[in-house]
Amino acid sequence: MQGIKAPDPAAEQKFTELVDTYQTSLLRMCYLNLQDLGLAEDAVQETFIKSYRAMPSFRGESSVKTWLMRIAINTCRDMQRGAWLKHIDRRITLDQLPEASDTLPEDTVAINMEIAKLPIKLREAVLLYYYQDMSMEEVAKTLDIAVSSVFGRLKRAKKKLRQAMKGAYFDE
Repeated sequence: MQGIKAPDPAAEQKFTELVDTYQTSLLRMCYLNLQDLGLAEDAVQETFIKSYRAMPSFRGESSVKTWLMRIAINTCRDMQRGAWLKHIDRRITLDQLPEASDTLPEDTVAINMEIAKLPIKLREAVLLYYYQDMSMEEVAKTLDIAVSSVFGRLKRAKKKLRQAMKGAYFDE
């Protein structure tokens, strides 16, 4: 019993604050990446487990948000690569869909669907920059790429989205 340490109350409090602060944005990011609420919730839970274990080794070279987003993106990638995910039938029949409490504007639904169709590298850049309000530098750190690569990915994503949304009233 000598090898077991009691949990540090200050670390527990800090971790609880971390969860409260970032769980919604992580869930949004994971959901938009995985396109399945159950999988997204699992990914967020796994992200927090990994971050809790890695907390002592966090060097503070980036913001906590950048660090957590990086863990979440890698967790989503791992889940997408997993063999079991490829064999799951994720189709849902219309009678299984919940009733919408508030319907989203048609243009919001359309753009979200097109973002989900983007290649993963472009989608990640768009989600981090536009949906998580991260700076180009934060996105670059999160994805472990150069700032110029983030700029290029966002530019390519905008071009693809414009082409896909051709004819919509908000087309530039």
